Amino acid sequence: MGRTWVIIPMYNEGAVIGEVVAEVRRTFPYVVCVDDGSSDRSAEFARAAGAVVVEHPINLGQGASLQTGFDYALSDPAMTEVVTFDADGQHQVADAAGMVEKLHANNLDAVIGSRFLDDRTKVNRSKRIVLRTAAWYTRVTTNMALTDAHNGLRVLSRPVLENIHITQNRMAHASELVDLIGGLKIQWSEYPTHIVYTDYSKAKGQSLLNSVNILVELIFR
Repeated sequence: MGRTWVIIPMYNEGAVIGEVVAEVRRTFPYVVCVDDGSSDRSAEFARAAGAVVVEHPINLGQGASLQTGFDYALSDPAMTEVVTFDADGQHQVADAAGMVEKLHANNLDAVIGSRFLDDRTKVNRSKRIVLRTAAWYTRVTTNMALTDAHNGLRVLSRPVLENIHITQNRMAHASELVDLIGGLKIQWSEYPTHIVYTDYSKAKGQSLLNSVNILVELIFR
C-alpha cells in the first residue's frame, strides 16, 4: 500500500486533537499536525497522541498549514500519498482508509471526498446552497466536475503533491487546490464521505457570509 501520511492542520483544537490523532493512528501511523499559531495546548496534546507536530509561530491560515504539511510529507522519500484530514472530528477514518484503498486499486492520482454521494451527512439548507454553488463554480472554472468542491477529506498521490503549491493561505485554498488539481489532467475520482457535524465542529465552522467571501475572493483572484 505504500506509506501514507495524514496531514492535520490545527488551530486551538486542544479540546479534541488528542482523540482525533489517536483514532487516526489506529489505521495510519504516520500523522503530521501543523499547528497554526495556536494559543492553547494543541501541539502538546497532538505530540502526546503520537503525531509529528510542525509549528507556525503565527496564525497563517488553513491553506498555509496544508502547504506546510505537503512540504513535510514530501521530505519523506517513502511517502506515496497523503490524506488531508480535519482536526475537529468531522471526518471518519474509515472513509479515509477506503479512499486510499480506491486510489491504489484503481491506479488513481487523487480521490476527493463528497458528502453528497449518499445520504449519511445531514446538511442544513443554507449550507447546502453554498456548497452546491461552490461545486457549480468549480465545474465552470476547472476541469473537475465535483459534487462537493469544499470537502476537506482528500487523498493525493506523491506525483500530484510534487506539482501543487497553494498560494491562498486562508479558506479560499480549497477552491484553489481543486483548480490546481484540475489543471494537472490526472486520473481522479470522488468517494462518499460521512461528515459528522458535532456542536464543537459547528461552533468552529464558517458562517454563510464567510462562504460568500470565499467565492468573491476566488473570482477576483
